[in-house]
Amino acid sequence: MGEPAGIGGELTLKAWLGRKTQNLPVFFAIDDPSRLSELAYGLGWTVPLVEITDPSEATAIFAQALPVLPIFLGLHIKPGHPDPDTVKAVIHSIKTGVELCVTGKAAAIVTNPIHKHIMHQGGFAFPGHTEYLASLLKLESHEVMMLACPGLRVVPVTIHVALTQAIATLTHDKIVEVSRITAQALTQDFGIRNPRLAIAGLNPHAGEDGDMGREEIDIIAPAIQQLQALGLDAQGPLPPDTLFHEQARSRYDAAICMYHDQALIPLKTLGFDSGVNVTLGLPIVRTSPDHGTAFDLAGTGKASEKSLVNALLMAAEIANNRAR
Repeated sequence: MGEPAGIGGELTLKAWLGRKTQNLPVFFAIDDPSRLSELAYGLGWTVPLVEITDPSEATAIFAQALPVLPIFLGLHIKPGHPDPDTVKAVIHSIKTGVELCVTGKAAAIVTNPIHKHIMHQGGFAFPGHTEYLASLLKLESHEVMMLACPGLRVVPVTIHVALTQAIATLTHDKIVEVSRITAQALTQDFGIRNPRLAIAGLNPHAGEDGDMGREEIDIIAPAIQQLQALGLDAQGPLPPDTLFHEQARSRYDAAICMYHDQALIPLKTLGFDSGVNVTLGLPIVRTSPDHGTAFDLAGTGKASEKSLVNALLMAAEIANNRAR
């Protein structure tokens, strides 16, 4: 479902409308059918909806109508005007999707964007989707978020925390764990036999041999040495300001970044409309569009569905790779 007052609903509708030209896999929405119907009507789009009670019904329906597993909001939603009273339904939609994947009734979950501030107002106790999924699945390992677009994959070691906290909590063990999970996922989910990891420095010029900070010497370099001892192709610490140009990107399969914006600024610069968020290391497949709720565009039909389409295609690719 995602944030009901955001663009998620209309992106779902647009993705279904382009199902043939984009060669999309069969999918169903976990959403309020009346909300989607009202959205489609208001935008002048012909999107027949069929409520389902089980994912197994979706395949026979998908060519002619958008299958919807209903989660009822119980209130009218005005695009662009979020309401904390919808948060319980949003959480329920995420939990339902995870349960369907765990039981094998769905091959993957693709989550539409949520608005973290509204979610927290409504009682959501997690920084974002990634941490909530890790909690639902009772993961013992560090949750890992990959962002991918054509030509670039990035993985931040620290995620949704303030920059001061990201620096304070950066450790050798976190870098090793995130890098190992990333390498395993590149092989298992993306079919890359010998993945190459570029490990970014934290400070300008990767610390300049300690003149601009010692994190590279004391934390990052020892982590890289351990990764290499484990047989992984890990290089660094590399200066972040020269890590993302075209020639540099050709030398690695994923960049391991030390904090959120170090990873997401280049990713969104290169693929703002096409980026996909993938949660690595889960027993289920989860992807998401790499953008927010865009309240200013909600209800206009102008938001690009490209990132959601790519998220659906990537979810199918990963699910197929895992099945093989």
